[in-house]
Amino acid sequence: MSAEFVELTATEAAGKIARGDISSEEYTRALIAQVDSIEDNVGAFQHLDRDHALAQAKERDAYRANGNALGPLHGVPVGIKDCIDTSDYPAENGSALFAGRRPYKDATVVTKLRAAGAVIFGKTVTTEFAFYHPGKTKNPHDLERTPGGSSSGSAASVAAGMLPLAIGTQTNGSIIRPAAFCGVFGMKPSHGLVSRAGVLSHSRTLDHVGPFARSLDDIGLILDAMAGYDENDPDTKPYAVPDFHSGVKQKVPLTPRLAYVRTPVWDKADKATAEAFEELAESLGEIVQRVELHAPIYGHAWDDLRAIMSADMAHSHGKIVGRGGDAASQTLRDFIADGRKVTAARYLEAISQAKQYTHALSDFFDHYDAILTPVSAGVAPKGLGATGDPAFCSLWTLTGLPAISLPLLQGEGGLPLGVQLVGPMGRDARLLRTAKWLLNHLAHDQEAEVA
Repeated sequence: MSAEFVELTATEAAGKIARGDISSEEYTRALIAQVDSIEDNVGAFQHLDRDHALAQAKERDAYRANGNALGPLHGVPVGIKDCIDTSDYPAENGSALFAGRRPYKDATVVTKLRAAGAVIFGKTVTTEFAFYHPGKTKNPHDLERTPGGSSSGSAASVAAGMLPLAIGTQTNGSIIRPAAFCGVFGMKPSHGLVSRAGVLSHSRTLDHVGPFARSLDDIGLILDAMAGYDENDPDTKPYAVPDFHSGVKQKVPLTPRLAYVRTPVWDKADKATAEAFEELAESLGEIVQRVELHAPIYGHAWDDLRAIMSADMAHSHGKIVGRGGDAASQTLRDFIADGRKVTAARYLEAISQAKQYTHALSDFFDHYDAILTPVSAGVAPKGLGATGDPAFCSLWTLTGLPAISLPLLQGEGGLPLGVQLVGPMGRDARLLRTAKWLLNHLAHDQEAEVA
């Protein structure tokens, strides 16, 4: 029965718990058994209190037994990246400089998850300061390869069946890339859709919070719980948010139009990735149109992101990293040193350019429902000393557009190769619906080939 529980999607588990087919305690015990069987190899968790997770599950079962109204995630365990504050677990930001740090209250997103009935299962590994220096996590598909970063443990825990859902953060490519490397669904919502209050802050312009799951329906399910206004995050807006979970299942009114986009960093894609995307584009036929985002317009976007990110991180973390000396990695110290060299004029220019890129791409979506593009140069690289290049995610993070990683393709050795769909700002529900259409369309084509 444990194996059967581990294979449940969050949507399936929530339904079974709500109907009384299974209990939250049974489900949580099964996931703990899965953790106990493989965590020593994968290393997805930074903090995990099994008794505490079970105590929460028992509380959820008692709550249901008393006839109370249930939230959409009632009794479903969720992993939280260790740079997100939790009142019942440490939040050490992947750094010895924060060892033993115990927040006194939850981040807003954790508060929302608890209100939706979720069991806060444990804290997943983040790279140091949610930046580049890797933690202990390995890729469940190949333990000699990186799981990606910085949301390493969140992606790996979902991929390994230890959790149905987990939360990560992205300032460059830290949700989308590990989702692709680990072969799960990951979403970076539109900038400002999900509150970042109580989350390690790198850059107000670039920071996002988003989910990992093993199905697209589950992305919609947890996004319903996460999204919405928060007075503690000035970039969230006091508007009603759509029903994402229901929206995923809605039929598209017209066949979507997709732009197969090659950005100025296309030459970083390895041969297998380039060939796989050409084949995918060909298989979609007239649905897809090839589009080049030319360097004269977009070529400086990567330098602009680096200028913003390094300057903001120097401002946010420079003092504590400076005091920490060798306790911080050389990679982090060098990046912050670079940030201190960014002039005010250069910083403001980069911010202005980011807005221009966003505006230009908003016109682009007058003609296309979504952008189809790689997540990464290839499959997860071998070696655990780095987390892979985020270049294929950078433009979409800089512009704040919603992006989803879909585990559609396979690369070297059958390893996952993610497909990235990018949508218009604030139209996350539309992007989810388009992504579901694409999954169904490709599945239908595969069934036709078999027949």
